[in-house]
Formats: sequence, structure tokens, C-alpha cells
Amino acid sequence: MVVLGIILLVVGFVAGLSILWTIGIVLVVVGAILWLLGAMGHAVAGRKHYW
Repeated sequence: MVVLGIILLVVGFVAGLSILWTIGIVLVVVGAILWLLGAMGHAVAGRKHYW
């Protein structure tokens, strides 16, 4: 999810599309939160780790 967010950020920046930029930021933030929760040992969506 984080990688997809970064790709969308780059494509949105290059193409000048603000909607891709916004979606990319949201995906990076949500992916980072899920990654941190999984790394701390919390179950995320019924899984012990998220990746």
C-alpha cells in the first residue's frame, strides 16, 4: 500500500493531477499506520502482522 501510494504521488506530480496526489498521500499514510501497528504486534484485520 505504501509503494502504491508513492507511485501515485510520483505520477500525480509528473502529470499534474491533484487527485492522484491526494490519493497517494492517503495511501501512504494509511499504509504507514497499518505497517506500524503490525510491527508493534497488534493484530491488523485479523492478522498478526500486515504486509
